Amino acid sequence: MINNDVLRSIRYMLDLGDQHVVELARLADPAFALDKDEVRAFLLKEDEPGYQPCSDAVLAHVLDGLIVHLRGRDDSVAPRPVEKRISNNVVLKKLRVAFELKDVDMHQVFADAGFPVSKPELSALFRQPGHKNYRACGDQLLRNFLKGLTSRVRGS
Repeated sequence: MINNDVLRSIRYMLDLGDQHVVELARLADPAFALDKDEVRAFLLKEDEPGYQPCSDAVLAHVLDGLIVHLRGRDDSVAPRPVEKRISNNVVLKKLRVAFELKDVDMHQVFADAGFPVSKPELSALFRQPGHKNYRACGDQLLRNFLKGLTSRVRGS
């Protein structure tokens, strides 16, 4: 899925302003350079003037910042390095951690979106890429997860 779409979905889901997105990225790394103008450019549609593609680094920082914002920082553990490459599986994992979703919650989110997922399918999404039962998360799966999570968070 395009990083810009994921960023738009998260922003809508949590009703965040541009400055709040910048603050989320800085929670993950205070030295990370991101400003409101860049965020606005990421949120534009592809055919609008001023559109910029959202890099993996920006999305990774925003997702990590979301985890810190919702769950708090654990000072007893050294901070994990920010991922260089973001896949749909990584987005799914980070959202699961941020919202503290268990398997039952994940199944309910998918069901709310009208896209039920079996237990083996769900566990395959969270395996390591080299594992024999690993399954790559497709765009449609992530889109439906974001849709279900949005309805859960916004209560609509």
